[in-house]
Amino acid sequence: MQTRQTLQKICLCLGMGLANQVAMAHGDFKCNEPSKEWKLREDLSDKLQADGWDVRKIKIDNGCYEVYGFDGKGKRREAYFNPRTLELIGDAGQK
Repeated sequence: MQTRQTLQKICLCLGMGLANQVAMAHGDFKCNEPSKEWKLREDLSDKLQADGWDVRKIKIDNGCYEVYGFDGKGKRREAYFNPRTLELIGDAGQK
C-alpha cells in the first residue's frame, strides 16, 4: 500500500513538472513593441506563405505574433514573430 502511494506521488510530481515546462516554454518569448507600430497579421501571413509556409493560425501572445502552421519543408511549427518587424524571434519547438 505504501509503495502504491509513493508511486502516485512521484507520478503527480513528474506530471506537474512537465506541465510547468510547457508553460515556461510559452512564456519565454516577449515583445514590447508599441501597438501603433505593429504590422498587420495579413502582412505576416503573406510573408510566410511566400516562404512556403502553410499558416493555420496567427494569434497574439506576450505581445508577439504566435504562428501555428507548417514551414516550407512540411515541419509543424509554433513560431513567434516581432509584430513591428515581422522577424522570427523564436520557435517553441526548438528550445
